[in-house]
Amino acid sequence: MSTLLDLPRPLLDVHRSALGRPWHERCASAPAQSLAVAIAQGHGLPEVLARVLAGRGVDLHAVPGFLEPRLRDLLPDPAVLVDMEAAADRLAIAILKREKVAIFGDYDVDGAASAALLASALRDLGVPYRLHIPDRITEGYGPNVAAVRMLAEEGATLLVTVDCGTAGHEPLAEAGRLGMDVVVLDHHGAPEVLPPVRALVNPNRLDDLSGLGHLCAAGVVFLTLVALNRRLRRDGLAIPDLMAGLDLVALATVADVVPLHGLNRAFVRQGLAVMRGRGRRGLAALLDAAGLSESPQAWHLGFLLGPRINAGGRIGDSMLGARLLLCEDPIEAAGIAAQLDALNRERQAIEAAAVAEAEAEMGMRLDRDPDQPVLVAGSPDWHPGVVGLIAARLKERFGRPAFAFALRQDGTATGSGRSIPGADLGRAVRACVESGLAAKGGGHAMAAGVTLAALDLDRFREALSGDLATSVAEARLGEALLV
Repeated sequence: MSTLLDLPRPLLDVHRSALGRPWHERCASAPAQSLAVAIAQGHGLPEVLARVLAGRGVDLHAVPGFLEPRLRDLLPDPAVLVDMEAAADRLAIAILKREKVAIFGDYDVDGAASAALLASALRDLGVPYRLHIPDRITEGYGPNVAAVRMLAEEGATLLVTVDCGTAGHEPLAEAGRLGMDVVVLDHHGAPEVLPPVRALVNPNRLDDLSGLGHLCAAGVVFLTLVALNRRLRRDGLAIPDLMAGLDLVALATVADVVPLHGLNRAFVRQGLAVMRGRGRRGLAALLDAAGLSESPQAWHLGFLLGPRINAGGRIGDSMLGARLLLCEDPIEAAGIAAQLDALNRERQAIEAAAVAEAEAEMGMRLDRDPDQPVLVAGSPDWHPGVVGLIAARLKERFGRPAFAFALRQDGTATGSGRSIPGADLGRAVRACVESGLAAKGGGHAMAAGVTLAALDLDRFREALSGDLATSVAEARLGEALLV
């Protein structure tokens, strides 16, 4: 473990920022400083930009590709993903036979964008589909048995889950019993034992060596469509305008806060170019509802568009986001965008009250025990749709992983957590599920969700604290703002 003596002297002697972090120089080492000079001189760039690039580890010869990433240079062969060929083959069969395809997505931006991306391709190819986004409160995250049965009764013979499904053993087994084939397109952390499906494409499954674990679900869906397009060409078919979907991939990539390097940078750069053409009616309407008259930039996706699409799944109709992204009628799109804008304002008010309560409670706890590695808060008054936002605010305010729970009348608690770099929250939550402490849960290193008995909140906090104490201590010791 690092010690205080190992850490560099803070830049400009700033030992404590507004969030309690010291300032550290981004290019403190001699090699990094030399690289910054070489980048500035070799590529004619301002010194400040050169230092940022060197601090991020960008090689001298990689600078042009980093500043202007191109999809043609960075797009991998989709076949490097495990089960990709099987997924493309099964989708191609459904298209050729005009089977009814059920798409089951998540209720966040990545889920809505992923579902709309796949649905758009099927619609363009004339294939019947049924889209289902679960209700956050009544259904929860991921596929459920009741929804699977409903989709089977409606005649679907292929179920495709997007941004979920990797841990959906029981519902996906039920789909198989009902005669549906299942294809999972996901990116969440995977358990060792996977559900019984036709194909499970997830760069974060344990046996996948593609190195694409930084993709969001929409990125995985886009690669699947690339593979599908290649497969369809054998039969004289093609997805009419595959590249038009890059606006959805860019939106999901930024909103899901996945790392912006490599392929993801190309997705965002070229997706923004597509979005600026305003060809997607729903996004154009949402840009207008948000009052954005200038060309959209990456930060607009995360702070203007993303929260509005998420608002439907948080406190309103979970289908609104996907419906908007698929909408082709400008009047209908404007109406949905206005609904989402109003829901977002309501969400902001609900969130502000809950965050104030949570911060006050956690502040008092930390006054009594300042070394708590993980914060866990819960209230019967908190809306389930904002607990992730509460957790994010607690994490930012107190600099450690945090979970917030909505306590329900049936005695269960549904929660969402956010972590800090170096503390794998998703793995810790999966361990709680495997031990029987939590009924269900999972996620990423930086964010996770879980459902458990409200009476077990203290046990859950103790389990996470024991699991993450060392990694949190190391992460907090070396935490700094790089300038």
